[in-house]
Amino acid sequence: MTQEINAVDAAKLREGDSNVVFLDVREDEELAICRIEGALHISMGTIPEKFEQLPRDKTLIVLCHHGMRSMNVVHYLEAQGFQNAVNLSGGIHAWSVFVDPEMAQY
Repeated sequence: MTQEINAVDAAKLREGDSNVVFLDVREDEELAICRIEGALHISMGTIPEKFEQLPRDKTLIVLCHHGMRSMNVVHYLEAQGFQNAVNLSGGIHAWSVFVDPEMAQY
């Protein structure tokens, strides 16, 4: 069962839990516009060859621009046996609206 978390709750979870890893699956060009500091970056297209590098003992909050690509990645990770992946609903756009209004939007 795929889980989702909204931007505000994700920010609170990140502040209060060191066992949270943000996984940004956007492309390099998108990262050049805006990013969440400290997030791990593995573009969606390279997840199949790099997913073994991801921690299974921490909560993975997966994000993209609006939440669709990251949802696909969460589904893929679940199929690979990950039980710790959660989609950031609304993606980095929601983060820029509800958590960090200073962040550039696109």
